[in-house]
Amino acid sequence: MKKPMKKNLAILISAALFTSTLILPFTANAGIPFSVGGQQLPSLAPMLEKATPAVVSVSVKGTHEVKQRVPEAFKFFFNRPGQRRGPQEQPFKGLGSGVIIDADEGYIVTNYHVIHEADEIEITLKDGRQFTAKKLGADAESDIALLQIDAKDLHEIKIADSNNLRVGDFSIAIGSPFGLGQTVTSGIVSALGRSGLKIEQYENFIQTDAAINPGNSGGALVNLRGELIGINTAILGPSGGNVGIGFAIPSSMMKNLVDQIIEFGEVHRGVLGIVGRSIDSDIAKAMDLKTTQGGFVQEVSADSAAEEAGIKPGDVITKINGKKVKTFSELRGRVGTIGAGKKVKITILRDGDEKVYTIKLKRAETVDIAAKNIHPAFEGAKLENNDDGAGIKVAEVKEGTNANYIGLKKGDVIVGINRNPIENIAELRNALKNKKGIFALNIKRGQSNLYIMIR
Repeated sequence: MKKPMKKNLAILISAALFTSTLILPFTANAGIPFSVGGQQLPSLAPMLEKATPAVVSVSVKGTHEVKQRVPEAFKFFFNRPGQRRGPQEQPFKGLGSGVIIDADEGYIVTNYHVIHEADEIEITLKDGRQFTAKKLGADAESDIALLQIDAKDLHEIKIADSNNLRVGDFSIAIGSPFGLGQTVTSGIVSALGRSGLKIEQYENFIQTDAAINPGNSGGALVNLRGELIGINTAILGPSGGNVGIGFAIPSSMMKNLVDQIIEFGEVHRGVLGIVGRSIDSDIAKAMDLKTTQGGFVQEVSADSAAEEAGIKPGDVITKINGKKVKTFSELRGRVGTIGAGKKVKITILRDGDEKVYTIKLKRAETVDIAAKNIHPAFEGAKLENNDDGAGIKVAEVKEGTNANYIGLKKGDVIVGINRNPIENIAELRNALKNKKGIFALNIKRGQSNLYIMIR
């Protein structure tokens, strides 16, 4: 649960613990159109029969640290040397939703906050089947996680291009609110490009009045064709009740992040290398600007992608890939999920003239991946794709861990498995998926090549 933004107003993250008390939410539903594409549409049922099997329930168990609060009158006794009381582990359970995006691979997208700190993740399909899921990767700053299950006869959802959404388009939320089981609500797209809500580090939300409640997190927001347009993430309302303001991560933003997790095992965040702020009427007047929307560039970092492309302090960024940018937060959210190495078209205003630059994004700071999720033998190792060539670099090995025990060392480069070349983390994960018995890691260590045998 997020801290209140102001009195009686809270942004609630819906991977909440559930009690025996059932809270009945307020709902705000939009009407259903009489026809789509010239065809009568008296019911959403035919579309939902195809879409809903791709939406799953996510149940998690785990432990997290809880700091003990000591009354002021007793602090003297607990703060004496040898009597300090540190954080303690406390078990928790949680519920959320997820969306199957690849039936063959068993890929399921959900929110990071749904599975954060979870030791066990159980997926329940609409048909009642249950599977234990493995976390392939996650990005806390954008609240996206990718899971995988080993199952047959799965149904995947088609991913729409959320960049084509318009305010007023109909939207349908599918998920499992309050642990009641799969539930469908309808509404419209109320706004686009919502940011500055301080829910996540990178925000570019779809706002909808389709009822979203605790337990809906990670579920699907779909259009009238049953295509995925967003991942339901948060609600804005008093005391946790839905009042018609829900937020979803756009499907195109989600796909950019998931593609990076599949390829690299982590998000390779792209950055422009600028510092700025949103345009308002005061800035527009002071700087004699012809727009009151966009991102004002205050500073350009040395050797950054922006500097190399020719962006200068005082420029106003108005579009990314031809789509308007209203605020600097929206700009940051959209750029930060595109991915390092990708090219983007940035439209700016400079001295009243419009210019377009093609910029190749540079990579932000690296993020650790859960190497143990690739294979238990890598527990304790930090793995990175090798920027200097093919293979996976071992950036760190902690003492007393599985990685240390099998003989991995910092600086090693994994270049193959059983003599089969491995180019990157994605290939390593696929090669070891359901791997049984003994296999050999082909390691390049300095000028030497060696094999490490793993059972």
